[in-house]
Amino acid sequence: MNKKIIIFIVILLIAIFIAGIWWVLYLRKAHSNFDDYFAFRGCAKLIERQSDYGTCQVKSGETIKIVKYQDRWYLDGDLP
Repeated sequence: MNKKIIIFIVILLIAIFIAGIWWVLYLRKAHSNFDDYFAFRGCAKLIERQSDYGTCQVKSGETIKIVKYQDRWYLDGDLP
């Protein structure tokens, strides 16, 4: 194989690996507290907030419920 092709493939694999790690860290941070998950889901308006759940309205007008499960925040009905 051509040396340039091998170098390109290695760089591409490294970039994919770094992007994967970045995405995992990004999701971990998003689920870590209510405010980060609120922003992650694109909430525009807080409707209600309790210690283990919250309700917000997204920019499209849809209302969603965010719940706390095992000390992490998720969209209600989308638990692991």
